[in-house]
Amino acid sequence: MLESLLKPKAVAVIGASRSPGKVGHEILANLINAGFKGDIVPVNPSGGEILGLECCADLKEYDGAIDLSVIAVPNKFVKAAIESSIGKGAGSVIVITAGYKETGEEGAALEVEIAGLCRSSGVRMVGPNCLGVINTEHDLNASFATQMPGKGGISVVSQSGALCTAILDWAAGRGVGLAKLVSIGNKADLNETDFIQVLAGDSQTKVIACYLESITAGDEFLIAAEEAANTKPVVVLKVGTSSAGVKAASSHTGSLAGADIAYGAAFKRSGVIRAENFESLFDSATAFAMQPLPKGNRVAIITNAGGPGIMAADATEHSGLIVQPLQPHIAEALKAKLPAAASVGNPIDVLGDAGPEAYAEAVKAAQADDTIDAVIVILTPQAMTDAVGTARAVAECIKGDKPVFASFMGGHDVMEARNELMALNIPDYPSPDRAVAALKSMCDYEAWRNRAPRIVKRFPVNRRRVERVLSRLARDGRPEVGEVEAKEILRAYDFNVPEGRLATSLDEAVATAEQIGYSVAMKISSPDILHKSDFGGVKLDLSNADQVRDAYDLMMLRIQRIAPEAQLNGVYIEQMGKRGREIIIGMTRDPQFGPMLMFGLGGIFVEVMKDVTFYLAPITADEAMQMLKATKSYALLLGARGEAAVDLGEIADGLQRISQLVTDFPQIAELDINPFLVGPVGSKAVVADARMMLSGLDP
Repeated sequence: MLESLLKPKAVAVIGASRSPGKVGHEILANLINAGFKGDIVPVNPSGGEILGLECCADLKEYDGAIDLSVIAVPNKFVKAAIESSIGKGAGSVIVITAGYKETGEEGAALEVEIAGLCRSSGVRMVGPNCLGVINTEHDLNASFATQMPGKGGISVVSQSGALCTAILDWAAGRGVGLAKLVSIGNKADLNETDFIQVLAGDSQTKVIACYLESITAGDEFLIAAEEAANTKPVVVLKVGTSSAGVKAASSHTGSLAGADIAYGAAFKRSGVIRAENFESLFDSATAFAMQPLPKGNRVAIITNAGGPGIMAADATEHSGLIVQPLQPHIAEALKAKLPAAASVGNPIDVLGDAGPEAYAEAVKAAQADDTIDAVIVILTPQAMTDAVGTARAVAECIKGDKPVFASFMGGHDVMEARNELMALNIPDYPSPDRAVAALKSMCDYEAWRNRAPRIVKRFPVNRRRVERVLSRLARDGRPEVGEVEAKEILRAYDFNVPEGRLATSLDEAVATAEQIGYSVAMKISSPDILHKSDFGGVKLDLSNADQVRDAYDLMMLRIQRIAPEAQLNGVYIEQMGKRGREIIIGMTRDPQFGPMLMFGLGGIFVEVMKDVTFYLAPITADEAMQMLKATKSYALLLGARGEAAVDLGEIADGLQRISQLVTDFPQIAELDINPFLVGPVGSKAVVADARMMLSGLDP
């Protein structure tokens, strides 16, 4: 795929310049200096010769066909440049020129025009407003970057051209090779999803690293990223998340789910490794490119100083990895080869005066121990330290398929050794915590690759009943689904909902309570009052007719005083459910990735601590349980502090039923079951309150 872009035989540079420092000059020089073996066609209205190549005044003068055009002319001439490229058979164009949608409406209109021209001609476009494209395998540097990287296994897709130059400088400084580098710019045509698909099948690429400010089509990205991650790691640094969507949400679930959470849920589903910052993007990328995947999460730490060893051990445990002691027989054998004062626990402290041989023996021991899955080697420079010799000794003794990471701490005294490590394909990090974080990303990816097959359970439900309720609401133009209709929908999906009915008068409220049986709850029903408790619209444990009358009169007085304009449908009389642990389960529909399910404990856990977790629907039973385990308050569900454990299966079942409901009915935009009362193992969970919001209706 994209052969004309990544492996062209003839490249035109439209806007080639004679003046060093001009973009058109640097692109032409980069193509020549990279050793591109195909034809290079400079195009400049003045004709003549540039950098030893004959220049065409117009591409029409070129006697032959081209595969790729790199366009660096003012944007008013870009359309004509694309047309001339199409006329010469170009399959791809790179529009370096800026001044498009990033500048406003006029630029956006020009961008739509050139993208439409390419699309109608079957030509693929990178950009506009981009740095260009590099493919080291093909000796192609079709960019105005200042450097050509060496060959390597990391391919980079970046929405920022400036970040591309920073990446190239980082790669040069650490001696890291790249496979491909693509600056996608405004991505008017080709975007991150297109390149992830291409790089997934690229034999040169071992890991795909992306810097993204936006994702063009969430569903397509998820599919492409998951397919790629099944083959090779995809590491993404996503920036530009916004809280704008949170401000518009009306449900608890919606208010807790921002754009950042949506991306996190999407990446978790698709196997993408999420980088928290620029450093971690390449910390992980170099680890994946240089080392085999770990078989597990048990780590041996080797150090010549106690403090850094403790730092590494703390970081390892905090990240969920295991600081694994050597097996006794291996520890004893290693002890015999180290000074008496050395420690063969974990961390393995080879002492401050350790030479290369001591480090080599420790690495060999860790590799020989089948209870160890990965090794982190730490060195701090002492007066007697041979840092370069240690780097080489560690590399020479590495055998087998366990990943080995290094953290040679310091500056001047270890810089040569750090560069040596990278040259020997041992990823080196300036601090132990960064080495641990890179290892953790590998462990997470390996766990995702070994995940159980995703089998989404389908429950027998009454879809027709839901369709009737939603059709009625749509006819009325009511986007708010109050408790009465919400519970009717949930009953159709076999949720355990207490018996209840709407009463429109005092006498009807008493009669309904008598028919249902005491004790009952009374709740105001109004499309204008979403959070009933805030308006005094909820009364619980009413045990006789007098209490029902008093609650009704007081509720109506309060509502008329606090919200005189609110439309009142009546009161909902409902049988009181059994007590249980209050939790909240819900859904909000992200515009990019679709329905996101939420789970959390009720009360302060959700309101104050915001201890909730999200997952993209549809979910499996295993993923539902993962949602529970991902919260800090999970221990309370298991019966911490002497409390009885609750039925986790009931919660997982409820999450899966919501998953099916919102997948079946995309017009449900938000949903809260709050509280969802969960009792001891063997008891049925109860929907105490619920509400929904529909999309596509005018409120």
